[in-house]
Parts: sequence; C-alpha cells; structure tokens
Amino acid sequence: MGDFLNRLSRYPQFFITIVFGVFWTLIKPLKGFMKNPVTAVAAIGLAVGGIAFLSLTLSAMLGLTTLD
Repeated sequence: MGDFLNRLSRYPQFFITIVFGVFWTLIKPLKGFMKNPVTAVAAIGLAVGGIAFLSLTLSAMLGLTTLD
C-alpha cells in the first residue's frame, strides 16, 4: 500500500513538469522577437489582447457576466 501511495503522490509533480515544458516550448521561439523594440511591443500587445479575449469569451460562455 505504501508503494501505491508513493507512486500516486508523484502524479502532481509529473503534471506540473509537463505543463512547464509545454509553456517553455511555446515561449522559447518568441525570444527572438524581443530583440527589436517594435516587435516586442507588438508581441506583448498580442499576448495581452489574446488573454483578454479568452477571458471575456469564457466569462460570457459560462454566464459569469450578463449581457444587458
């Protein structure tokens, strides 16, 4: 039983490692855009706009906001 619990306790660590690896893989190619200030501002604006769009869309879909 102890071996089972030991293995079960490793799953959250494995999940966090996978999520971190995915984010690292997605962000690493964007590092080249940060060398030029114009593209850096555009990349940051695009990221903020995308997060805002996703947040507003999900809150409307889940009924967290009312559309009067």
